[in-house]
Amino acid sequence: MHHPCFPDLYPQIWLMTDRRNEAVLEESVKGLPRGSGIIFRHYHLDSDARRSRFLSIKALAKRRDHILLLAGSPKLARQWGADGVHGRQWKRHQTTSLLHSAPVHNPKEIKAANLNGADLLFLSPAFATRSHPGQRPLSQLQLKRLIVLCRKPVILLGGMDAYRFRQREHLGAHGWAAIDGLST
Repeated sequence: MHHPCFPDLYPQIWLMTDRRNEAVLEESVKGLPRGSGIIFRHYHLDSDARRSRFLSIKALAKRRDHILLLAGSPKLARQWGADGVHGRQWKRHQTTSLLHSAPVHNPKEIKAANLNGADLLFLSPAFATRSHPGQRPLSQLQLKRLIVLCRKPVILLGGMDAYRFRQREHLGAHGWAAIDGLST
């Protein structure tokens, strides 16, 4: 079931890249269902190595019809040939011609992402996650209340996998994203 207000314009499954899945990244990308999404982060690399790694993943992503967003500036996303940009600080006039996703955790960040014209909102943490140890996950009620505030499709993040998405899908989220949950 998808959110009733949004047609299936965007992938339901998103892989977040990270130092943790670097060793299995190619296999993880190949293992995604055709037409999935990838948020390329790889903050641990210097700019030259990061660009090189991005381009190698971009080539693999294109062969599998995946959408590839860069966690970086819109200018850099355009230079590197990304399909879009991931970040909550970007304004609508900066992201023209790019798909824009934004990470959100609370009503204030959701309001800003809505005002800035984000196309997708990555809401976390849905479950306990290694990315933020000790951070308490949002309850189902909190998730539902936050999803209602979002004007665009919501992707759940934080300890997610396919089983956990099915447990939370009734709350109205469009899809889910993971690092570990999609790393083979």
